[in-house]
Amino acid sequence: MDSLNKAATSATLHCLTGCAIGEVAGMAISTGLRWSNVANITLSIILAFIFGYSFSMRPLIAHRLSLTQALKIALAADTASIATMELADNGFVLAVPGAIHANLDSLLFWLSLGISLIVAFAAAFPLNRYLIARGKGHALAHRYHH
Repeated sequence: MDSLNKAATSATLHCLTGCAIGEVAGMAISTGLRWSNVANITLSIILAFIFGYSFSMRPLIAHRLSLTQALKIALAADTASIATMELADNGFVLAVPGAIHANLDSLLFWLSLGISLIVAFAAAFPLNRYLIARGKGHALAHRYHH
């Protein structure tokens, strides 16, 4: 049980790292350019998936898997986790009054974004734990991450 929680925590933090980089970059770019809310969220989600998959693929490619093999494993390992995180963190930012309209120099922008990532972790952890326990999700890529 303890090793399952440890594996799920590791998988969720791994996924959160990629998502956080993409989310922060997307929100910062689109907010700085004063894009619409839809464009803001869309860019953030796209970048979160790109960075999330990239972080999963790096060790796979280092283990000499082809780009196609690495992408297939990354898609199977992280899609559900990234989607859950994106739903949770964007939902949180949208639920905080004024957060989606806050400027980059605003405490509200950075505080809501930071808390949204904690919410994303909390939402994805049980999913990752469930998938790993059944040999799915991040368990598919885990052997290549060491």
